[in-house]
Amino acid sequence: KKVTNRFISVFPVVFNSKTAELLSHHQVGIKQSFPKEGWVEEDPKEILQSVYECMERTCEKLGQLNIDISNIKAVGVTNQRETTLVWDKETGEPLYNAIVWLDLRTQSTVERLINSTPGKNKNHLKHKTGLPISTYFSAVKLRWLMDNVEEVAEAVLTHRAMFGTVDSWLIWCLTGGKSGGVHVTDVTNASRTMLFNIHTLDWDSELCKYFDVPMEILPQVKSSSEIYGSMVSRCLRNNSGSLAGVPISGCLGDQSAALVGQMCFQDGQPVMSDHGLLTTLAYKLGKDSPAHYALEGSVAIAGAVVRWLKDNLGIIQSSAEIEKLAGDVGSSYGCYFVPAFSGLYAPYWEPSARGIICGLTQFTNRSHLAFAALEAVCFQTREILEAMNQDYGVPLTQLQVDGGMTSNRLLMQLQADVLCIPVVKPSMSETTALGAAMAAGAAEGVGVWSLTPGNLTTIPTDKYQPLINPEESEFRYARWKKAVQKAMNWETTEPIVSNGNGPKGNSLPWGLPLPLPFSTNL
Repeated sequence: KKVTNRFISVFPVVFNSKTAELLSHHQVGIKQSFPKEGWVEEDPKEILQSVYECMERTCEKLGQLNIDISNIKAVGVTNQRETTLVWDKETGEPLYNAIVWLDLRTQSTVERLINSTPGKNKNHLKHKTGLPISTYFSAVKLRWLMDNVEEVAEAVLTHRAMFGTVDSWLIWCLTGGKSGGVHVTDVTNASRTMLFNIHTLDWDSELCKYFDVPMEILPQVKSSSEIYGSMVSRCLRNNSGSLAGVPISGCLGDQSAALVGQMCFQDGQPVMSDHGLLTTLAYKLGKDSPAHYALEGSVAIAGAVVRWLKDNLGIIQSSAEIEKLAGDVGSSYGCYFVPAFSGLYAPYWEPSARGIICGLTQFTNRSHLAFAALEAVCFQTREILEAMNQDYGVPLTQLQVDGGMTSNRLLMQLQADVLCIPVVKPSMSETTALGAAMAAGAAEGVGVWSLTPGNLTTIPTDKYQPLINPEESEFRYARWKKAVQKAMNWETTEPIVSNGNGPKGNSLPWGLPLPLPFSTNL
């Protein structure tokens, strides 16, 4: 069985709570493995060890800057949200690799779930979860682990299993692990499991029954900004040993952390999307603070398309090269790239879609393909923003961006051109890490970061204005939409044949009867 590896990063950052200045950081790559087509996994122990290494190196760099580590007052965690882990609370050992958010192994389960709902409705659970039934979310990954990994099934039966997303795993380990570690998550991560009621802000017994998940294995749900526990010395190394006793007091899923880092603090109420978006928890900044909500458009493959060009096709040697390569031609010359490697997420939620490159001619070369890949990121963003405008009724006047890809100036200009509105980029692009730090510093009992409007730090920005006329933008976008339709319905799962053990009639894939439709009296 061949396993290909790709690397993603663990990236701890230290900020000054008064100025939001980035003081120190360190980056370590961790492997993603692909044991079968559509499967994506990470090693939980490698994730943890990379965090230890990063903390050690970051503290070492602070010492070189003559900054006393005792000045670190709080730690925040931000993470991939839907990535699913199960571990043994008695041994502290993971029982299987982490199943990553874009993994597709549960596609047949999802199709059977949808087909068993009244009207074959993928939004059957949406009034409670804000989410469609999809391979993207944690519940079906957890169900797969319980059904297919003997160690997980046994640990569940013997009451030793703990489930969590990456935040839960890290916080549990850093606060003591099997010797008193705290098993928690926050509302933003919990809201991505399909087991969490976004109105009651807690695990939902009907949803857990639907997926046949015992509630005892779930972490306790907390706000995004409160003291969960403290770092334990035996979990730390030499330089980072001084962090023992420092509270972990911020926890947000990556997209929510970026929202906080972008200072988006205007009130948001739940809006159920009619146009393929997710209703999700934006943040809850304190146990007694109200929950704020967001409409979200999740895209499976955006920045990862650049890594695909590098690792799979070899047309660039580093991600940074794509800007020059695409800039050499300044156009895709009619080439369109739909990177639906894991199906299409928002606004389509179509797991059967697969990647497609079309409009090729004898003239097309690798530069045109590089340009088309960058345009694909921009077109997917436009689809999301159009859906948001339709759902919320308030047209967007500018787009605030962050993350590693924002260093690509050509991409930023393309995004402004495709959207026909300005794109605003902060000078410090690591707003996801900043958001986690802000939540940690603002927690009751820490209080070193003020989130009141008058005290928020202003971060310098660059603004990209549209440079092409709207007619050209509309033409290119229409061609992209045509390419998307060509990508649909490529992949189908095997027909279900009952062998006496599988689902029969009106039942779920794991043999439970389908529950009655949920009440909408929330």
